[in-house]
Amino acid sequence: MVPGRSMAVAVQPTVPVRVPPRSPRLLPVDAVLLGYLTIVTGVAIHRAAARPACWWVVAANVLTAVLIALLTRPGLGRVGRTLREVYPLLLLVTLYGQLDVLNAGGVGVHDGLVQRWELALFGTQVSRTWWQAAPRAGWSSVLHAAYFSYYFIVSIPAFYFLRRGELTAVRRFVLAVMATFAVCYLAFIFFPVAGPYYMFPRPSAWFLDNTPARLVYRILAQGSSYGAAFPSSHVAATVAAALAAARGSRRLGLALVVPTLLLTVGVVYCQMHYAVDALAGLAVGTVVALAVGNLTTDDSPARAREGGMSRDMPPLLPSE
Repeated sequence: MVPGRSMAVAVQPTVPVRVPPRSPRLLPVDAVLLGYLTIVTGVAIHRAAARPACWWVVAANVLTAVLIALLTRPGLGRVGRTLREVYPLLLLVTLYGQLDVLNAGGVGVHDGLVQRWELALFGTQVSRTWWQAAPRAGWSSVLHAAYFSYYFIVSIPAFYFLRRGELTAVRRFVLAVMATFAVCYLAFIFFPVAGPYYMFPRPSAWFLDNTPARLVYRILAQGSSYGAAFPSSHVAATVAAALAAARGSRRLGLALVVPTLLLTVGVVYCQMHYAVDALAGLAVGTVVALAVGNLTTDDSPARAREGGMSRDMPPLLPSE
């Protein structure tokens, strides 16, 4: 460097770096649903020759896949983010209704085999004889009410966690419930069992002469799918929901223990399922809930812990 002279430094012009847009991220529950839809769509196409209504199942599943694609886009608003977390639960009515279409037209059921299992394990058809051996109008009311509580147990905890902004708990709960339903529904498709509701005469009129029983039978008359008995999805999903809820809130999990136990007993005592169905449902719900319990279901780099639960995001639903 020469004294008295300044040195010029060449500076390269800044070139803006283009950041590629974030690619859509599938959550584990999305993958479970897409896998389930793929299998069911294949079955529907195969059975469509004998049951043309199966083409409606194919169309519905294509639309569902499109919905999943839309909900995985970045930049969703408040309503979109809320739907993104709970949409699988909203699809359950449609997915369950498809079973009746797929199993329609005289599909062969395996009740004879399941009844032989029942006899081998218990020496009797428990669902047929239990309410007769211990006839209690009060128990009929309580256990039919427990049966009906299933609709709340498999859904309300998701909205509870959602309102509190506990994203990890929401996703873990929805994943456990939907994975359990997927296992049960595939069993219904490939191993249909009608169950005592279809195979045995209805219980006596006095046994059903209460409000919870009338409500349950009204719902079953309007929306029961044939062949959907083994394993009991009521028991399986309720057990999975209770276990998943307990991981997010011990208090909520404890609150679900009694209705879950009553429902497990009620599906048999009220002659909705074979006892073998209930045992299989108990096993499926427990195994699936434990299997998905430790999966990471959110992409937050760090999570603050509060009372053993993660506060991952502001509440999606407005607070009072």
